[in-house]
Amino acid sequence: MEDQKLLKVLGNRDVLALAFGAMIGWGWVVTAGLWITEAGSVGAIIAFLIGGMMVVFVGLTYAELASAIPLAGGELFYTFKAMGRLPSFITTWAIVLGYVSVVAFEAVALPTVFEYIVPNYSVGYMYTIAGWDVNFTWVAVGVLGSIFIAWVNFKGIKLASFVTFLLTLLIIIAGVLLITGSSIAGNAANMQPLFEQGSVGILIVLIMTPFMFVGFDIIPQAAEEINLPRKRIGQLLIFSVILAIVWYIAIIFGVSRVLTPTEINNSNLVTADAMAKAFGGSKMMGNILVLGGVGGILTSWIGFYVGGSRAIYALAKAGMLPAFLGDLHPKHNTPHKAIMLIAVLTTMAPLFGRPALVWLVDAGGLALVIAWFMVAASFLILRKKAPEMERPFLLRGGNVVGWVAVLMSVGICILYMPGMPSALIWPYEWVIVIVWALLGTIFYKVSMSKYGTANSDAHMNNELDRIFKEGNE
Repeated sequence: MEDQKLLKVLGNRDVLALAFGAMIGWGWVVTAGLWITEAGSVGAIIAFLIGGMMVVFVGLTYAELASAIPLAGGELFYTFKAMGRLPSFITTWAIVLGYVSVVAFEAVALPTVFEYIVPNYSVGYMYTIAGWDVNFTWVAVGVLGSIFIAWVNFKGIKLASFVTFLLTLLIIIAGVLLITGSSIAGNAANMQPLFEQGSVGILIVLIMTPFMFVGFDIIPQAAEEINLPRKRIGQLLIFSVILAIVWYIAIIFGVSRVLTPTEINNSNLVTADAMAKAFGGSKMMGNILVLGGVGGILTSWIGFYVGGSRAIYALAKAGMLPAFLGDLHPKHNTPHKAIMLIAVLTTMAPLFGRPALVWLVDAGGLALVIAWFMVAASFLILRKKAPEMERPFLLRGGNVVGWVAVLMSVGICILYMPGMPSALIWPYEWVIVIVWALLGTIFYKVSMSKYGTANSDAHMNNELDRIFKEGNE
């Protein structure tokens, strides 16, 4: 129905849980040991402080724009107003790849972590991909998890945010237990070496940090469903990033304080083993930490479903993707067809096993950084092009913030390029980027030929006029 709108139901608690839950995810459970071994305990903390501050600069540009233009598919409208229709499509299409890659990764992370709680459950050999055996029960856990998360999102943003809030509490309880337990049972001697490989170690961890913070950009995607003053949208976005910085640093401190470097090297799940050791070798406490990790998988999964489906919905409403993807469910007011598209793409993910999905996540990481660059550039352009635009969350010294965000994004993009230690793998990861770009080109050309460029521009301008009018009332 033409008059159907997304429901404005999200409050402070919902928004914080969605963004923080999406950022935390599962990485802190499996990669905390890698951070410490690469950079040392203090080196890893410094890397996350620097990386977190860089993400704050990008987040600040998002915060100003999200509060000024609170529309579903946020980036689509920021870049349209700043640069026009084609750059807005490129930015949002890149965002969709980033989000879908995370959702696909979570469908593989769930059966992987399940093995810690139920050892050797993975049986029923099916085939081998890239030297990795794909088993039926392993696939089944991922597929069932994917169907459940799709259902939660299908039923509505309110249910999704409530489930996310409960799971976020579970994550926080597990994390607080780990930090308090390790502070009491651990000792400073275990934190040696404080630095590993000097500045090189810090840089190795630093390039991982932006992708540990991906998720704050869920807030702009769901901006049209937030029932709060516009200024609060920007405040919550930045607060969620700061919470994530504190979280990661606390986890590094806790793990390095309770486990020796040798124990970290010999561990498959360092946070779970650190929790168990902090509480006298209790396997049950290790399982509680893993349950917190499962909570992180599910919160991230839900959050990126919200972000991805709203981005697809906004593109379809603007005539840049097939129109049916812009339909809202008559009862739940969710972009149910966009949700189902993501469900189809990602429920198949476990069938490809673990190794192939690393390629997808790396390619998605590059796509997200490109989108960050486009938003930061749009921020600077709109400061000059539309100084009269109402900005409820107005940044002091905004141009400096914008330029730091632009330069940071360019710097990280360069790290993905050929010749760099963290370059995308040829051909696999580059093929994903190229195929996604070709798919986008086809969808865009076909959809625009049916909808018309004039209609697309008119829709975008009407939405912007509507939101500016509401802001002035």
